[in-house]
Amino acid sequence: MQSLQTGPLPRICVIGYKGLTRIVHSVLPEYAGRADIEVIDEVFEQANLAARQRERDRRVDVFISAGANAAILKSTLSTPVAAIKVSGYDVLVALLKARQISERVGLVTYRDTGRELASVKALLKLQIDQLAYQTADEARDCFMSLAAAGHTVIVGSSVVVELAEQQGLHGILTYSATAVRLALDDALDLARVSRLEAARHERLNSVLQHLQEAVLATDEAGRITAVNPSMEQLLDCSAADALGKLLSSIAPPLSLKAVLESGQDEIGQVIEFNHQAFIANRIAIRERGGLAGAVLTLYDAKNIRQADTRLRVAARARKPVARYFFDQIAGTSPAFVRAKKLAQGYAATVSTVLLTGESGTGKELFAQAMHNASRRSGKPFVAINCAAFPEPLLESELFGYEEGAFTGSRKGGKAGLFEVAHTGTVFLDEIGDMPISLQTRLLRVLQEKEVVRLGSTDTIPVDVRIISATHQQLMTRVKLRQFREDLYYRLNILNLHLPALRDRAEDIPVLATLLLQAALLRLASPLRADTVIESIEPLLCRYAWPGNVRELENITERLAVFLSAYPDQSAIDHNELRMTLPELYDTGEDASDQTRILLTDQAIRDALAALKGNRHAAAQRLGISRTTLWRRLRAMA
Repeated sequence: MQSLQTGPLPRICVIGYKGLTRIVHSVLPEYAGRADIEVIDEVFEQANLAARQRERDRRVDVFISAGANAAILKSTLSTPVAAIKVSGYDVLVALLKARQISERVGLVTYRDTGRELASVKALLKLQIDQLAYQTADEARDCFMSLAAAGHTVIVGSSVVVELAEQQGLHGILTYSATAVRLALDDALDLARVSRLEAARHERLNSVLQHLQEAVLATDEAGRITAVNPSMEQLLDCSAADALGKLLSSIAPPLSLKAVLESGQDEIGQVIEFNHQAFIANRIAIRERGGLAGAVLTLYDAKNIRQADTRLRVAARARKPVARYFFDQIAGTSPAFVRAKKLAQGYAATVSTVLLTGESGTGKELFAQAMHNASRRSGKPFVAINCAAFPEPLLESELFGYEEGAFTGSRKGGKAGLFEVAHTGTVFLDEIGDMPISLQTRLLRVLQEKEVVRLGSTDTIPVDVRIISATHQQLMTRVKLRQFREDLYYRLNILNLHLPALRDRAEDIPVLATLLLQAALLRLASPLRADTVIESIEPLLCRYAWPGNVRELENITERLAVFLSAYPDQSAIDHNELRMTLPELYDTGEDASDQTRILLTDQAIRDALAALKGNRHAAAQRLGISRTTLWRRLRAMA
């Protein structure tokens, strides 16, 4: 055994018997500085043991051997093996050497019997008896057969030559220096490829080791070829114990059999394993157009839910936006049309706006629409309900804080809503409930256009437009010293009062139809909202609507569920509907009386007769809009 100097060169190990290794040694000087080459004089079982030991120690990039030795190594090692191949020219040269000794020659080759030599026997003037072998025992049998037949010269591999010399016969090697050089050149190419593959595998393995998800890979037979630590923990099995084993035998529920058989990926399947829920991806691995294996990745469902929540929170925090526009706000009553036109005019200004009106009249919708119609459209729109937070929390939300400003403060501090809304709009809902101490700080924002975070003395310039809203009488609160007078006048530069729903009865059927249709769509109901609303319009228009549009939305939601529960009825059963919408029927009349007056033709004629044809007055008495009355009169004509 001989070893050359080691270094960062391709590591090649040549394994063969004495005759072959002598040729290898003769050409090694030509490869000095190009490879670290080790030569081992062993064959068959001993050669295989030596090669496997070096592979386990990762000391070799590629092996070189010949004949049966090469075949054995290729079948047992994962490291590349370059074979020293015997060419026809090599055999011819060996036979010419043999002819100088005898005209009768025995030829022993690995696998190939060299039928093409039959045509040149006459030219060589040789009697050639050819035999082929595949195993060590067959090689010895071939030699003994030729020796017994009286051959004194035998041509073949190094094993055959060694046997001949032991028996006192002439042995001539078929391998040449040229064949060895070709094998060494092949080995250098294989070593380069092997090192690239090893580096790629190492990088891939490094990535797998740091993945939080559980990952494993198998070959085309389903044997595990790679496992990362997360998968080891899940399987309760080390990588050393798992590699090479069938996945179906270690964890049947995780089997990749279906993917390996069909070649079709399975993405996003929900599975349960070890009492945990996972999202599983099973992906086929293809190489050179064929199926080479598959990869299984398991994502913890709990982590996915948490990540989804963080993404949605982060997305909302990144850019708070206004979703509503003026064309989405429905209503044709004179009071509402005036409010809408006034709001559109306010949108073109930069002044603060105070929205007043009962709860549920749509103050935030108007604030968003004004923002979207202003020059600040596309910039942040931040809304906060001043009545929804205790004073310390409201202060930190509005003005922000520095790290360490109070117990539990976020590391690095936090920007307040005025900073977040810079260049945009801040909507302060229920401004009348803001504590007096914070009103002072808000006044400074309005006057100085700057904020100071809690725990800091640094001022931060901000450019925001403030729209505030309240359902309270702020001037009354000013007189009671519950609201700063100077802040009131700062906020009330532009004032917009939104009418209550009972003061815009003409809009009730329109709004009810839109809201009911949306609710029916959510329930996948085929019913038409307009026909339903027309049949109960008197009930809707007579109701006082203390909760305004918000209450109307709730009523239509309940109505949609009621209608979905009775989809086949030709007309509304008011006795049943009364149980669902009792507030609409709470007038002191019984259901039968109300049902009789619900838009019957006779009721319409009686109302017109009593009011001498005054359609406006008749619509009010019937509790319907003038549009509905006009449509019914056309149908009655």
